[in-house]
Amino acid sequence: MTRPAGHAAGSVRMGSLCVLVASVLWGTTGTVATFAPAVGPLAIGAVAMGLGGLLQALLAAPRIVRETSVLRAQRGVVVLGALSVGAYPLAFYTSMHLAGVAAGTVVTIGSAPLASAVIERVVDGRRLTRRWMTGAALGLSGTVLLCTAEAARAHPGAGTHSAQTTVLGVGLGLVAGFAYALYSWAAHRLISHGVTSGAAMGAVFGLGGLLLLPVLLTTGTPLLDSWSNAAVGAYMALVPMFLGYVLFGWGLAHVPASTATTLSLLEPAVAAVLAVLVVGERLPLLGRAGIALVVGCLAVLTTPTRATAQAGAASTTSPVASATEPERALPA
Repeated sequence: MTRPAGHAAGSVRMGSLCVLVASVLWGTTGTVATFAPAVGPLAIGAVAMGLGGLLQALLAAPRIVRETSVLRAQRGVVVLGALSVGAYPLAFYTSMHLAGVAAGTVVTIGSAPLASAVIERVVDGRRLTRRWMTGAALGLSGTVLLCTAEAARAHPGAGTHSAQTTVLGVGLGLVAGFAYALYSWAAHRLISHGVTSGAAMGAVFGLGGLLLLPVLLTTGTPLLDSWSNAAVGAYMALVPMFLGYVLFGWGLAHVPASTATTLSLLEPAVAAVLAVLVVGERLPLLGRAGIALVVGCLAVLTTPTRATAQAGAASTTSPVASATEPERALPA
């Protein structure tokens, strides 16, 4: 049975919208973390993804129980996704701590689409379309400009990040970007093999949350030192991580992981704007140009095309207006 073209295109637009809203929520994390300077990056990451992941698992518990057999058949993918969920926040928040909020966010999210495309190409045998390459080029160019603007904005003095810590922060950002791409691919893989988005995200993020609990117990004491610190931790867990990843899971049900990670390039743009409006940072002309390119990337990837509708009408499985096209699987 085929889906109507309008229904397929509409579901793709809704999936893209879910990813974009999630990206806006994620873009607030760096700014919110500045309101709890006494809380270390490991504690911030552990409380955000740890508690947020456990809440997702709790919400999806009935579905996880019903789909246990399917999840067990894909247990390797579940474990890989959970390990990536555990690694991501520790690398990401430490990257922002060492290299700066904007630079850490830009490097992490900017590298994720390329990592995601490589994973899909190698594992799933998907080939990239011109539309995805155009959008990715715009988005990555924008993130590079934002990163350059952040480096140029740095002021000399004791508070400035040293070259060594900046390089380490950028390296951890690349690790975080790969981890983000990997758990996005894992969740999409589960969904494409018949697992509902709620069960897939709940299983992957719930197990990842369990892996982060020891880190939270070891480093999370400062979260209880004041109401402001506790409020920051609660916001991180409930809004960007719990609600954001619920929306992200819905989006992954309708768009490929490479498209979702590319759409999430909105996150560093949001982070940069909030740094200007809330934290009081100054964004130079180069940074504004970077944001404009990121917006251009989103426009390229989310604008419906005639090919999208035709692909949706011909699809009998997932209504994906893909930025990557499936082809014969590569040899193992």
